[in-house]
Amino acid sequence: VQLASFIVRSDFTFRLTLGMYKLYSLLLLQQIQFVEDKQEFSRFPTKAGRRSLSRSISQSSTDSYSSAASYTDSSDDETSPRDKTQLNSKGTNDFCVKNIKQAEFGRREIEIAEQDMSALISLRKRAQGEKPLAGAKIVGCTHITAQTAVLIETLVALGAQCRWTACNIYSTQNEVAAALSEIGVAVFAWKGESEDDFWWCINKCINMEGWQPNMILDDGGDLTHWVYKKYPNGFKKIRGIVEESVTGVHRLYQLSKAGKLCVPAMNVNDSVTKQKFDNLYCCRESILDGLKRTTDVMFGGKQVVVCGYGEVGKGCTAALKAMGSIVYVTEIDPICSLQACMDGFRVVKLNEVIRQVDIIITCTGNKNVVTRDQLDRMKNGSIVCNMGHSNTEIDVASLRTPELTWERVCSQVDHVIWPDGKRVILLAEGRLLNLSCSTVPTFVLSITATTQVIQTLPTVANKQQIAVYEYVASLHLPTFDAHLTELSDEQAKYLGLNKNGPFKPNYYRYKCPC
Repeated sequence: VQLASFIVRSDFTFRLTLGMYKLYSLLLLQQIQFVEDKQEFSRFPTKAGRRSLSRSISQSSTDSYSSAASYTDSSDDETSPRDKTQLNSKGTNDFCVKNIKQAEFGRREIEIAEQDMSALISLRKRAQGEKPLAGAKIVGCTHITAQTAVLIETLVALGAQCRWTACNIYSTQNEVAAALSEIGVAVFAWKGESEDDFWWCINKCINMEGWQPNMILDDGGDLTHWVYKKYPNGFKKIRGIVEESVTGVHRLYQLSKAGKLCVPAMNVNDSVTKQKFDNLYCCRESILDGLKRTTDVMFGGKQVVVCGYGEVGKGCTAALKAMGSIVYVTEIDPICSLQACMDGFRVVKLNEVIRQVDIIITCTGNKNVVTRDQLDRMKNGSIVCNMGHSNTEIDVASLRTPELTWERVCSQVDHVIWPDGKRVILLAEGRLLNLSCSTVPTFVLSITATTQVIQTLPTVANKQQIAVYEYVASLHLPTFDAHLTELSDEQAKYLGLNKNGPFKPNYYRYKCPC
């Protein structure tokens, strides 16, 4: 009994002591916090002094481009670049970008991209002394990002004169456009262009007195068609067109079938170095990035339908499946449908699952893949987005009616609200999700960009295309410290190949890495 009484008393004393210690510690921490808060308050500038403090911080940040504040402020500037008079450091104004003062910031982004685009840098070193593109006047219409800037600057290093505009109203990185304009590339593009701005920029890019383009590097076909329709005489003087998107290639085939394509055109989109890398691996990573940045959606358990099982669709479905999503596929092609089935996806018609899915992603290159009737039947909170190049896949125009309310959530994210209160989340107004709302892997873009640059070189015009693609791939292998096996003389003879390649015939279709 005495022992038990002692234990109880000791326990009580211990708990009492511990409680007093905790109370004392709490009071001490509050006192310290009060002193720190008082010191912080005394450091905080008064209303009158805030401007001078901001200015002094800006001036002291000499190792960052002018100031972080100026970058933020410039993005808030609602003045149209078309209404501004801007000069670069060389005193020229043959460009139209959001803010030329962002050039140094853009230059640093380009330098980061260069680190993962070693193949293009290697091309510069190998060929810039010869200037194989001397005399080339290239007009380009692509996404203007740090990665495409490395492409453009490689063309310039090889001797070309370049004028550039954007193929998407949302994908331009303003600081990168400024950096290109600063070094003398005539860039006409900024993020958030209107439709009128978009065509104005294309026209300004072409219509330069005393400058006649002799090559087009296009992504989507808008530039090619503008030159064809507005400048038919100039179109006949074009020596070659390089097109990298399925939409642009489709439009070129339409011109060809009508007997109106009088210019040699290179289909980069269907090259193995574009299809099997950019379309697949780029989309496999960037689809998740774009959706997360805009909606913070959790993928696990979500029901997703991916429209189209080409390379873009394969990349998207692989990423979503890995995150635990329940993925359906819609397809018109029995071969692609069979691939989807054997990869573990249910192939359905969109109408069969429209009421239950959480996310719809289009990847077809077609038009009206998701119609107004289907959008009407989607459940509340569903997400709709497009991973194809063109903005025709989702019937966005049908949503701009008086009975529906559009509510801007943030940049490139809209709630479309039905009369009963149902909301559908529309991303990038139906335009390309990854380049409009996020970024894309630099290394994968390097493969496509290297293919584009090589296709502009006169020395490869008559070469077997598979040999060109093998060369592009070989330029990227050192990044992985990959060591290729070499054929013996006996093996090469047995296969009927040159030991140094090419190793496949032009008609060979590389298997889809599913």
